[in-house]
Amino acid sequence: MEQIEHHACFGGRQEVWKHASSTLGCEMRFGVYLPPAALAGQRCPVLYWLSGLTCSEQNFITKAGAQAHAAEHGLILVAPDTSPRGEGVANDAAYDLGQGAGFYLNATQAPWVPHFRMEDYVVQELPALVEAQFPASERRAIFGHSMGGHGALTLALRHPGRYASVSAFSPIVAPSQVPWGQKAFAAYLGDDRAAWAEHDAVAMIAGDLAERLPLLVDQGEADEFLAGQLKPELLQQACAAAGHPLTLRRQPGYDHSYYFIASFIGEHIAHHAQALRA
Repeated sequence: MEQIEHHACFGGRQEVWKHASSTLGCEMRFGVYLPPAALAGQRCPVLYWLSGLTCSEQNFITKAGAQAHAAEHGLILVAPDTSPRGEGVANDAAYDLGQGAGFYLNATQAPWVPHFRMEDYVVQELPALVEAQFPASERRAIFGHSMGGHGALTLALRHPGRYASVSAFSPIVAPSQVPWGQKAFAAYLGDDRAAWAEHDAVAMIAGDLAERLPLLVDQGEADEFLAGQLKPELLQQACAAAGHPLTLRRQPGYDHSYYFIASFIGEHIAHHAQALRA
């Protein structure tokens, strides 16, 4: 690993690291915020943030205003990139496929298979690295935005016991039913709709789930993608039918941007801190 950024921040330190990922077969970057408790040698729980389409680790660490809240609650924040990148990594000219659009799954189709294994990276390789290199405990939680909200929900549901809590901002809750998800799933997973359902939060909740983590979701009502891509009502209906615990908060006037995320990030971090302390 090589540290490429470090900044004093709310008594802690915001860092950015790069490393050679054996899972993805390329160099990856991630942001890590170490709160004052971690710098003092205390082993702290880790809260993972998954970003949306086109983003890198930089969007969250520079725009969300999360560090002050993580410092208060003694949480390490880890923000990986959204996909593998670099020469030799498959890509597409569109913003919603390829580099910057990994969808937090393991691809099964060419040309994506060699590198696009973001599920394994986020769930296995990155936590192992974080827990070995930083004063991190084995207590983990996960949240994200848009494509990253999809990733947070599905990874938490697919890996029972791995995370103490999960939340999302403006998540793609039913990717099998909206253009963003249909395009990505067809490319990465092929035409098998059963494979799609395994990475679709609404479809998963309608099935027989072992993981019953309560879901916290914030959705802006002025979000330009609300009706066409996000459809939170589908998650609400699926959770009601299955008896799965869901808190869905519709926030009037808020859009899809980091202004929305920054407005409610403190409440999400407090939600995770409570679960991580339990």
